[in-house]
Amino acid sequence: MMAPGTFGGPLTGLRVVDAATLFAGPIAAMHLGDLGADVVKVEHPRRPDPARGHGPAKDGHNLWWKTLGRNKRTMTLDLSQERGQEVFRRLAGQADVVIENFRPDTLERWNLGYDRLSAQNPGLILARVTGFGQVGPYRRRPGFGTLAEAMSGFAAMTGEPDGPPTLPPFGLADGITALATAFAVTSALHARSASGVGQVVDLAIIEPMLSVLGPQITRWDQLGTVQPRTGNRSANNAPRNTYRTADDRWVAVSTSSQSIAERVMRLVGWPEVVAEPWFATGAGRAEHVEELDAAVGAWVAARTRDEVVDAFEKAEAAVAPVYDASDIAADPQLAALGTVLEMPDDDLGSVAMQNVVFRLSGTPGAVRWPGRAHGADTDEVLGELGYEASEIAALRADGVV
Repeated sequence: MMAPGTFGGPLTGLRVVDAATLFAGPIAAMHLGDLGADVVKVEHPRRPDPARGHGPAKDGHNLWWKTLGRNKRTMTLDLSQERGQEVFRRLAGQADVVIENFRPDTLERWNLGYDRLSAQNPGLILARVTGFGQVGPYRRRPGFGTLAEAMSGFAAMTGEPDGPPTLPPFGLADGITALATAFAVTSALHARSASGVGQVVDLAIIEPMLSVLGPQITRWDQLGTVQPRTGNRSANNAPRNTYRTADDRWVAVSTSSQSIAERVMRLVGWPEVVAEPWFATGAGRAEHVEELDAAVGAWVAARTRDEVVDAFEKAEAAVAPVYDASDIAADPQLAALGTVLEMPDDDLGSVAMQNVVFRLSGTPGAVRWPGRAHGADTDEVLGELGYEASEIAALRADGVV
């Protein structure tokens, strides 16, 4: 494992304590670690982060954790015990950022509230990631990404018109919240660079999800209407859908711009429709979606996926094959970007995972190691905090670590 601080990412020198569980908070810490921060993952000695048990495993090793826990040193600590709280205060005293997702008032009950932590470390950023935020009537409700996907309006607008509201088959709200949390943390760090003073980030999972769902609030405010479910179609333009190819694959077509819509219809053999007055706007095309979809669908159905993609590319029209993981791993564009990388791993030999989410030309960030075992670095971190070997042994004997 590469030693903390030896990688020249843009956040090198920052210490982040990841005291969150499951997904939004830990993914945010993962992003910060990808950019060079020294992330210390704190887990209960006898109840590890439940994310370690989510999803598929190989030879007893959770595969999701290899990504979620990457670039993190792992330590165990029972925060409900007084000596565990003392260790955590010492850890937070040397940190720049603490990320937690306990229910509101939990840290305060453990004598770990921001007033206590910031008294010894005024520059500390405390990111609190919960389902519904730190205030309001729902503040103490259990909160998961699924609830945010439901309450943000996402589920209501997703799915077929005659079908039920639809949830994503993965942690969409958690992933969006993680990016928002990383953004909020770096914003707070920038503010600290001027003032020297830290602050609390209060992040409710429902809000980042709501922020990416377009003008539904303004639409309701101004028009009194809600966005209906339209399946893969768009209420704003057409054709926009997924279409089955002759070799039983799928492609997605988008015509958000007028020029692309015209190229698509010329390509599929209906050039005369471009002259229709209604074709000149996305809303007009959406009103004729059945005709446009039928023309595109029939053309696509007569060709293989590769033939469709090749023809669209030559016509400079917008299409994408519908990929699964095997397609992603083999795609030459993603290979050129370095989107997927192979990492050496002590448990699995090597493991493939997605790379850092963006590229910086000067300080690009990197995946330095996959997720590590529960408590693998406890002694190392405690030693850095000034604990002697005998003290660490006593903490372990008493179940504090």
